[in-house]
Amino acid sequence: MHLRSWSKPFRYYQYGKRTVNLDGCVEVEAAYYGAPPGWIGRVIPVQWDLRHVRLLHPQTGELLREHLPQVRGKHRIKDEDGPKQTPPGTQHLLLRADRTGSQIGALCRGMHSEQGPLAVRRIQGVLALAKKHGPAAVEDACAVALEVGVCNYRFVRRYLERGPQLPLSLR
Repeated sequence: MHLRSWSKPFRYYQYGKRTVNLDGCVEVEAAYYGAPPGWIGRVIPVQWDLRHVRLLHPQTGELLREHLPQVRGKHRIKDEDGPKQTPPGTQHLLLRADRTGSQIGALCRGMHSEQGPLAVRRIQGVLALAKKHGPAAVEDACAVALEVGVCNYRFVRRYLERGPQLPLSLR
């Protein structure tokens, strides 16, 4: 009998549409999954469950990429999907950082050289901090980060949240 074919549980997927961001990833439940090259800015259908995250072609429904689920805040990108050169959108973002402040630009370029496309969201975060706290405060925070050798968005954000430390004096 063919009873065995019916004994497998039916899998339920959640569905949604996601935009491929500048880092070449889509966000699903606060984790990031790499799309094939050439999809930045496009909206694609995504289906996911506890075992897989699937990126589908918008017109044909063909499977573009399948990933294992990732923990919140982390990325899962196939090696072949990494860009061979810096995409124009990322170059524009780095130029914006340079124009916002020399230390901000240096920190953002440092993050990009260390982390590649994964740094794009963090660079966007630094620029958002400049809007929120003002370029001068973020410029100072980036200078401190670079001075201690930390090219890190989180360091800059925490520094700004705590407020700049007053210089110590002997009086």
